[in-house]
Amino acid sequence: MLMQKPNPLHAFLPATGEAAELVAGFNWAATSIGSVGTWPEVLRATVALILQSPVPIVTLWGEDGIMIYNDAYSIFAGGRHPQLFGSKVREGWAEIADFNDNVMRVGLSGRTLAYRDQELTLTRRGIPEPVWMNLDYSPVVNERGLPIGVMAIVVETTEKVRAERALAQLNATLESRVEERTRERDRMWRLSTDVMVVADFSGRIVAVNPAWTSQLGWAERELIGADLVSFVHPDDMDGTRAEVQSLSRGVTTLKFENRYRHKDGSWRWLSWSAVPDENFIHAAGRDIQAEKEAAGALKSAEDALRQSQKMEAVGQLTGGIAHDFNNLLTGIGGNLELLQQRIAQGRLQGIERYIEGAQTATRRAASLTHRLLAFSRRQTLDPKPTDANRLIGDLEELIRRTVGPQIEVEVAGAAGLWTTRTDRNQLDNAILNLCINARDAMPHGGRLTIETANRWMDHMSAGDRDLKPGQYISICVSDTGTGMTPEVMNRAFDPFFTTKPMGQGTGLGLSMIYGFARQSGGQVRIYSEEGQGSMVCIYLPRHFGEDAVQDETETSHDLPRSDDGETVLVVDDEPGVRLLVTEVLRDLGYRAIEAADGPAGLRILQSDARVDLLITDVGLPGGMNGRQVADAARQYRASLKVLFITGYAENAVIGNGHLDPGMEVLTKPFTVEGLANRIRTMIES
Repeated sequence: MLMQKPNPLHAFLPATGEAAELVAGFNWAATSIGSVGTWPEVLRATVALILQSPVPIVTLWGEDGIMIYNDAYSIFAGGRHPQLFGSKVREGWAEIADFNDNVMRVGLSGRTLAYRDQELTLTRRGIPEPVWMNLDYSPVVNERGLPIGVMAIVVETTEKVRAERALAQLNATLESRVEERTRERDRMWRLSTDVMVVADFSGRIVAVNPAWTSQLGWAERELIGADLVSFVHPDDMDGTRAEVQSLSRGVTTLKFENRYRHKDGSWRWLSWSAVPDENFIHAAGRDIQAEKEAAGALKSAEDALRQSQKMEAVGQLTGGIAHDFNNLLTGIGGNLELLQQRIAQGRLQGIERYIEGAQTATRRAASLTHRLLAFSRRQTLDPKPTDANRLIGDLEELIRRTVGPQIEVEVAGAAGLWTTRTDRNQLDNAILNLCINARDAMPHGGRLTIETANRWMDHMSAGDRDLKPGQYISICVSDTGTGMTPEVMNRAFDPFFTTKPMGQGTGLGLSMIYGFARQSGGQVRIYSEEGQGSMVCIYLPRHFGEDAVQDETETSHDLPRSDDGETVLVVDDEPGVRLLVTEVLRDLGYRAIEAADGPAGLRILQSDARVDLLITDVGLPGGMNGRQVADAARQYRASLKVLFITGYAENAVIGNGHLDPGMEVLTKPFTVEGLANRIRTMIES
């Protein structure tokens, strides 16, 4: 929501948010901290900080602990909001007054407190209920270093704690079952129900116990003198013979499994323990047929649980997406509404900020959708010849600001680095993500290195990386941080897998990087040792062809015009997009022809109308997608230039980034400047 009647005293507040409005409208003079005009700068800065945080934070100011909190905390407060706002913490949360007495006492003495999964009983919905929280309390100090307030970060962990206790759903019961089964096995062993055999070192059976008859149906006379391996399943024979040979060479004990033939022709899984003495092999085989079947069922249950967890993560992800998009749409809609009002009132001075605000929100929305599509490996790539050294150079300052002064950043770009053909925006995101991961692995500082190299992959090295032999470039980001265990490395690219604390990582970053690299014909590999740091390398194919070009965003704001009556056919079923493109074309002097679906566009292309460029959406109604329209049109116009515009997952339709000459792709949403430059470049090429 938008703040009304701006007040200079409230300049430190964010422009939006319920909590910001509450701060602006609250009668602070009635509290011990006084009116906003008397607030010290540290209080203003603290309030501005917490109001912009997505994490639930509350500031407890002064001896009374006056509560000022953000929108995220208001959700945590439940039905106690907004009454808590501006109240004394001991009175606002009366049921835990003793707990907060200690918090204020410790915080105002300059010390910190931290609780993990702290249980408290709160009344947030009319009735007392137990809740669990991660609580971090830090003193807020004035310019003289004296504590004058306490900042509390509150993350509710109730659902996690309940789930863990329930799982502990399950472990206690499982342990008791295992213990019971173990006792049963001990009784079975004492009663000699396991099959036992004595054989010489050639595998010839010397003696068997009665369990062979009760368990496998074979009589003693049918077994004595027979080859032990002759009763084994054909698929297990080689492995069993190898185990017998190992025992004959002096291996002291062996455990292995195989399938044995029952006299009725069926097969039974046995788990063997075998030891040799001077003359014979002594082995006991336990029937594990039921356990094998149970293991299969358990795996199915684990798969179902894992799927359930992934679906829960998807639910959290979509909730976050909805939140982000609602914020972005609020920014776009609000700025456009203000722009409309100002134009209607004839007040044109300063309207550029509303335009810029809407454009900024649009760019952020576009970035969000691209990240999501990268995670699902369905984003439409816009590959172009790219100089990775120059791209990293453009990113270097942003990387240094992101990782902070505790971390030394070193960039080592290979001289004569080959050009690669890739989506530069996605490569930007991938490198930045790897640098953020490296920063998080070095909480106490360290060294981050970004290096590039030319790589010639022969059959062996390419096979190790699941790549085709050939020439590649590598971009490696290494750190001197905590490193990874083999188990973590094996799961690092799994969606939703993260080793970061709850709320600090989605587990999507490396998955998105892997999806982007594979779509680009490359690969990602992790090299790490626990406690010794990590290195993540992106391998991308070398590009043979034109040199790397500048981004369209670096071009002039003077849009290139048509001065020769060039004609562009626009095929798109979305009227708003069609209107935008045709308006841009006409403003720049082009003649624009419109078609709402593939068949209509193809009829125009089959006529003798002049068409210098076809701009078509990929997903079209009418039975023909954009690629089909372009391919059909080239039967009549072999040199027709085609610009595909797409906003979703039609990457496979248009060639997975490998387009025919004269075809290019532009990803929605696009800027007018980017569209105009691409049209001019393609027509003149």
